[in-house]
Amino acid sequence: MPEIAMSARGVSHAYGVPGSASHVATLDDVSLDVRRGELLALIGPSGCGKTTLLNMFASLVRPLRGTIEVDGQPVTGPMPRKVAFVFQEHALFPWNTIRDNIGLALKFQGVAKPEAAERAAHALEAVGLADFADHFPGQLSGGMKQRASLARALSLDTEFILMDEPFAALDEQTRIVLGEDLSALLSRTRKTIVFVTHSLGEAVLLADRVAIFSARPGRITGIIDIDEPHPRRSQFATSEKFNRLRGDIFGLLHDEIRKSIDDSVHRRSGAAA
Repeated sequence: MPEIAMSARGVSHAYGVPGSASHVATLDDVSLDVRRGELLALIGPSGCGKTTLLNMFASLVRPLRGTIEVDGQPVTGPMPRKVAFVFQEHALFPWNTIRDNIGLALKFQGVAKPEAAERAAHALEAVGLADFADHFPGQLSGGMKQRASLARALSLDTEFILMDEPFAALDEQTRIVLGEDLSALLSRTRKTIVFVTHSLGEAVLLADRVAIFSARPGRITGIIDIDEPHPRRSQFATSEKFNRLRGDIFGLLHDEIRKSIDDSVHRRSGAAA
């Protein structure tokens, strides 16, 4: 029986004032287990609550109903020593070098300078940026900035890493290469990772399991196992198995995406009336 590292039980959430035009239900009675040492991908139509659930695991959002647990304990506040977050944007301070950006995060965690320097060097080596430690973010490509963001998360040495579409702004080739790197890191470290994505291919390439969300309000309509060992290589992305799994996910998503589009059109029409 796999060990459960994080869980959501009967979680529901909404934004805006109930009864008003701004009120939007985002999650409805979601229950989900994250297994220790796995990469679990969350995929679904826009607005289905994927990022909201991710933020709940990070204690950035509290559910209106239900419970969130990390390491068997209810989430009641920030857990900087347990959970690291990688955002869609790299969130690097442009006036700091890459090394100093990582050092600042470690300072907030209370890590002493000598240990912080060692951790930063190790993390930059792990993502292939050791030679760019003293560069500023503006001197790096988009892919390198995201590597730096991942290095910052790794340096915190938390067991859990939450990733909110970290490769979304990158071209497809760079996404595949960074996906290979992340898969290799997972095989070496066995971190527990929850990864939000809109990309079917990215979900199959990276995940051990893929949780599929319905249109808003988000419910989990299925979970697909990706039975492929890490580290994964780009050749997997051209295999028959990859295409079959990608098709299975899209089969579960297609009608939900259509519902999401129709709902958006309806809401815009209502607002204009």
